[in-house]
Amino acid sequence: MPSELPKSGLLRRLGACIALAAALAVAPAASGEELKIAVAADVTSIDPHFYNLFPNNNIAEHIFDKLVRMDADSKMIPGLAVSWKTIDATTWEYKLRKDAKFSDGTPVTAEDVAFSIDRVPTIPNSPGLFTPYTKSIVSKQIVDPYTIRLKYATPYPLSPNDLSTIYIVSKKAATGATTEDFNTGKATIGSGPYKFVRYVNGDRVELVRNDGYWGDKPAFDKVTFKIIKNPAARMAALLSGDVDAIEQPPTADLARLKNDPKLTLSSKISHRVIYFNFDNLDRSSPDVTGKDGKPLATNPLRDVRVRRAFSKAINRPAIAERVMEGQAVPSGQLVSSHLFGYVPTLKPDAYDPEGAKKLLAEAGYPNGFNVVLHGPSGRYVNDEQIIQAVAQMLTRVGINAKVETAPMGPYSAKASKQEYSVTMVGWGASTGESSSPLRSLIATYDTATGSGAVNWGRYSNPKVDYLITQALQQVDDANRLNMLQRATELAMSDVAIMPIHFQFTIWATRKGVQYTPRTDEYTLAYQFKVAR
Repeated sequence: MPSELPKSGLLRRLGACIALAAALAVAPAASGEELKIAVAADVTSIDPHFYNLFPNNNIAEHIFDKLVRMDADSKMIPGLAVSWKTIDATTWEYKLRKDAKFSDGTPVTAEDVAFSIDRVPTIPNSPGLFTPYTKSIVSKQIVDPYTIRLKYATPYPLSPNDLSTIYIVSKKAATGATTEDFNTGKATIGSGPYKFVRYVNGDRVELVRNDGYWGDKPAFDKVTFKIIKNPAARMAALLSGDVDAIEQPPTADLARLKNDPKLTLSSKISHRVIYFNFDNLDRSSPDVTGKDGKPLATNPLRDVRVRRAFSKAINRPAIAERVMEGQAVPSGQLVSSHLFGYVPTLKPDAYDPEGAKKLLAEAGYPNGFNVVLHGPSGRYVNDEQIIQAVAQMLTRVGINAKVETAPMGPYSAKASKQEYSVTMVGWGASTGESSSPLRSLIATYDTATGSGAVNWGRYSNPKVDYLITQALQQVDDANRLNMLQRATELAMSDVAIMPIHFQFTIWATRKGVQYTPRTDEYTLAYQFKVAR
């Protein structure tokens, strides 16, 4: 099977591009004054509450701070909060550090924390809010300028995990501010290690060091994030000296790059699962037609047998080995083995094309049907190649699949409004455990509770919802683990979404610049060092 997957024209061109770039003169390593990094995906906003999208969050990590941070292995460490504890069964208390200041010199206080939590659900036109991580808070008490208590309706052990996703903005600067005010810099006042300078959509983000930052001072005075979607172009920029570091170098050329003395590679398995959503709405699905090209009266994707047929049609090992060049681990669930909530016995569906055909016939589609697969271009490692490979595999079992891709911004804007039938996307468990994807991707969509904020397919299963709700109330880790695992098993049995793999995240730097890889995939300028 792997040999049947053709390399795309892009991959064939990578070697030539790299060879050309290698012939160019390589400038000395960065001096420590300025760091230029090429990133792979668009930043759609600087507003840290507008859209829970990884490229946006990656930039927010530099400008803003959170009460709780995550280390390189997705373990919680102090951020703006120096400590946190439960006061009673339903109340958490957070103590703020007194040396944290916003970049305008004003101190970070409990008022700013309360304001930031309140602001999260108020952002208009968001494709994906942070509300799953704030909706459980029923009230807030400011004890003193550096102490805040958060009240929950029930025991809630994941409060610190949730708050590791919420960026704290200045109440003074952000009151009445729009998302555009953040994009222009008018309201972009944070307490992070860097200060905002300029954002050019689709091109770059420029930052300067915040000398008033409470933590370790970054090694570089100035940082420019250049948005370069094409992997060959990113690699060429690195080798020509136009940038000092890149994320997601071409997987097809990793062996060659490892032997280049002018480069350093680092990688780590990500907590991000690459998966497909299915349209679960009771309608004639927009991208599904019969073999005659006419719309189908009913939506076949609502039938679990059809969704299982999709999953059995996918040769995940082939994608991991051939498309991803070994830089992925096939998956049948939401989080990798390193994270809380992983189910050791839950394996990916085996490649079974005959079983897929049988299920389609049982569901009433012995000849299959036509479908369009939608996905992003340049957002995830080899994303377009993955979608093409999946389309080929589906076609072999009678589901004639075509592919349409677009940059993440316009793609996600439509996908989040249920304008497509089958969509590919990725999700990183930012809280370090499986409740993150369960709440955001699987739980029934509900604006009142914030559940299912990124449930693009509108999957709904009351039994799964019940298990998720109960898990979030379990103070005992063993009980919570059991319920998260049961929710995952039920959702995967129902093919709520179709996981494909966990990708490895890879960084390449020029000699003299080094980076410690992270499970959460963040490319953090303040963690780059000058190698001696």
